[in-house]
Amino acid sequence: MAAASAAQITVEGVSHTYRPARGRAVLALDEVSLAIAPREFVALLGPSGCGKSTLLYLVGGFLPVEKGAIRIEGAPVAGPGPDRGIVFQHFALFPWKTVKANVRYGLEKLGVAREEQERRAQAYIELVGLKGFEESYPSQLSGGMKQRAALARTLAVDPKMLLMDEPFGALDAQTRSLMQSELYAIWQRTPKTVIFVTHDVQEAVRLAQRVLVMSARPGRIKAKVNIQLDRADPHIYRSPAFAEKVDEIWDLVRDEALKAQ
Repeated sequence: MAAASAAQITVEGVSHTYRPARGRAVLALDEVSLAIAPREFVALLGPSGCGKSTLLYLVGGFLPVEKGAIRIEGAPVAGPGPDRGIVFQHFALFPWKTVKANVRYGLEKLGVAREEQERRAQAYIELVGLKGFEESYPSQLSGGMKQRAALARTLAVDPKMLLMDEPFGALDAQTRSLMQSELYAIWQRTPKTVIFVTHDVQEAVRLAQRVLVMSARPGRIKAKVNIQLDRADPHIYRSPAFAEKVDEIWDLVRDEALKAQ
């Protein structure tokens, strides 16, 4: 675990309760603490409803911190900021904008000069493998291409941190595998910290340097597992080391998944 003094993101004793207009309050997170180092790739893994996305949205500043503290480079989180880019499961592209216009959107909001917008948008479109589709609309793209466009839009504003909420969950298995490889390659080329929410054990082991396993609701950090694998190996899924790590983490998750049901 990253030492708190060297951490880029620190979460200290955070609890969060949802209070619907009707029905009882639900404790989603209970006394969660963790520290994430600069440029670390961390996966949050656990059963549905364990608070993975809630924790991500708290770090992103989209939900208020009710109890405990979240700090980014020592400063309390007070809301969303350009230092934290978020990628959702369902693309969140503007259907009336082309790929390039979608990628330029955040740059426009930041007041970046038009010529620089064009340069950066094109660079990130090419980085995610969408060259030739600059003038296409989301309705003309496959699911994997839409997610590439959403990733390019987030990367274009050059956030220090990527917060990813099951970004490949809506994709078919083949496209999902390709996007995992693409994301890992991009992470190697761009110095960013990544928090990646998933419920897929193999995906977590394939991508993350460290997997944080969460308990069934109310979400707590049940285990922190370091992952050291040769991700340059094109047959990583078939390696004994990969299978052993998947089994180790699945054993941790299984009981929580049963509780969640």
